Amino acid sequence: MASSSEAAQRRGGGRVNQKDLKRFKKILEEQKRALLQQARKTLTEEAAFDTDDLPDEIDLASSEYTQSMVFRLRDREKFLLKKIDDAMARIENGTFGICEICEEEISVKRLEARPVTTMCIRCKEEQEKQEKSYG
Repeated sequence: MASSSEAAQRRGGGRVNQKDLKRFKKILEEQKRALLQQARKTLTEEAAFDTDDLPDEIDLASSEYTQSMVFRLRDREKFLLKKIDDAMARIENGTFGICEICEEEISVKRLEARPVTTMCIRCKEEQEKQEKSYG
């Protein structure tokens, strides 16, 4: 009979150990730093445009559309920042890598793909099936 750690290894990734936690914390901190740097760039470079520099209505509409798209992207990044902060808090309180639904361990491979995840792949797939059935 296989031990639970052997079973976890076969499921794809095994347990999160202290070395992994440090690595994930570093990854999350880097993602957060990059997002904040991009947000600062948006505020200083992309947020303002002078309508006098645009020769006609089409250029103005195009610039407004581009600016709107940039702000929507930044808004999505704001939600990602919250998820990063939450994941870092889970590292600190010892719940990182534990599924919030079934309380099973989330595989290291899944965490590598999406460090901010709060669900194991099985629970996430179930959630997506339910969302699909509603939509």
